[in-house]
Amino acid sequence: MNTSHKLTSVEDLRSQARKHIERGAVTAGYTADRSKVLKMLNEALATEIVCVLRYRRHHFMARGIHGQGVGAEFLVHSNEEQGHADQLAARIVQLGGEPDFSPDSLSERSHAEYVPAKTLPDMIRENLVAERIAIDSYRDMVRYLGDQDPTTSDLLKQILAVEEEHADELADLLEGMPAGEG
Repeated sequence: MNTSHKLTSVEDLRSQARKHIERGAVTAGYTADRSKVLKMLNEALATEIVCVLRYRRHHFMARGIHGQGVGAEFLVHSNEEQGHADQLAARIVQLGGEPDFSPDSLSERSHAEYVPAKTLPDMIRENLVAERIAIDSYRDMVRYLGDQDPTTSDLLKQILAVEEEHADELADLLEGMPAGEG
């Protein structure tokens, strides 16, 4: 138990809650740099959207003896990335920001790249690279936030866990892929 932190009195909690109520979830106790967090979350949102689009393309373009199974996995990943995008957009709004869905700047804001890829092994590789980028990106964000924004940090950790699962699944698919497939 942490005894170095004194709990805020009920009277102070009530008083603080009445100040700046238009800020919604962003209370006086929010210590992170909100504008930087919003920029970071919008970059993560762009990354997720680019991943949705890349996985969707690969789902439809998957060919060869393993195409149907791998393509189905790409669709599952695409849907999970869309869920992440939705969660990030909701958190951006909770923090008083606006989620940036603008297609004009999507690829420059995204950490991951949109690589079409032609062969099934290349598709798996490109998606694996993107997942590895997302993993390191989310780890950096969690480290940056520290304990300043536990809600955002918890959300990013949940997304990170799924990205790690995706990377593991893709590495398994790549390992089982014949060299000449596609």
